Amino acid sequence: MSSQSCFSLSWTVTEEEAASLLREFLMKQEISKAALTDIKFKGGRIEVNGIEVTVREKLKAGDQVVVTFPKEEPSSGLRAESLPLDIIYEDEYLLVVKKPAGMNTIPSREHPYGSLANALAGYYKEQNIAATIHIATRLDRDTSGLVLIAKHRHIHHLLSKQQKQGDVKRRYQAVAEGTLALEQGRIEEPIGRKTTSIMEREVREDGQYACTLYRVLERLPDYTFVELQLLTGRTHQIRVHMAYIGHPLAGDDLYGGTRDKISRQALHCYALMFTHPVTRRTMSFTEDLPEDMKMLVVKK
Repeated sequence: MSSQSCFSLSWTVTEEEAASLLREFLMKQEISKAALTDIKFKGGRIEVNGIEVTVREKLKAGDQVVVTFPKEEPSSGLRAESLPLDIIYEDEYLLVVKKPAGMNTIPSREHPYGSLANALAGYYKEQNIAATIHIATRLDRDTSGLVLIAKHRHIHHLLSKQQKQGDVKRRYQAVAEGTLALEQGRIEEPIGRKTTSIMEREVREDGQYACTLYRVLERLPDYTFVELQLLTGRTHQIRVHMAYIGHPLAGDDLYGGTRDKISRQALHCYALMFTHPVTRRTMSFTEDLPEDMKMLVVKK
């Protein structure tokens, strides 16, 4: 998908799909109504066997359907920066990258530059990829680990649908202070914004439903090394839930952790699993703990 060519997807109509209208066929391929409107009015094309048609076209078995989406323009408000980008996987539809601790996923008022989005904009410019930045999974500034990026609005739409259905799975490793009593558990407590803070969240009755699963990986003298899985995606969810049960993350001074051994919350997104939105293959990635967290869990 370069700036010279628009993004296209193609399909061959099967016997079962024959006699259906193109509109129904495209809905089955999860092309949204908004995307169809954009294709109609913003420069896209829908072709059957190389001929441009409307969505009222009746299909036959063996027909070749090609949808060309309107050209995407890079975000004008996002500065393209030449920053290191640790790419774990890339194809023409998506990227999986490793975000270091200390880097924002997207720019903020306090940190307008140097974010993962800025780095991606720089990479897209360098590679001649004409697209807006579509980040499908985000991480807090001081959380390290794997991030999923769509290279096109439609791919982002498909991944967002998967996320809503719970089919984009992320697992985290964290170092919690103290010794957890149980080998595994489920924290099911609503989370909302703390009234006295713009940034801080807390467990509160009027908050949004939130559920975190945890499993002890190793018990250490002062800490517990845990694996966590989010069943919901609330802001600071793992950090708030672990602090709530009396075991804040090491280094997480916002939620009661101490910084004597690590200078940021000891939280790392180490595993990412999803179904590729185009090839339908199961995609699975894992990433080792960064050095600062290894220092906490490696027995001296």
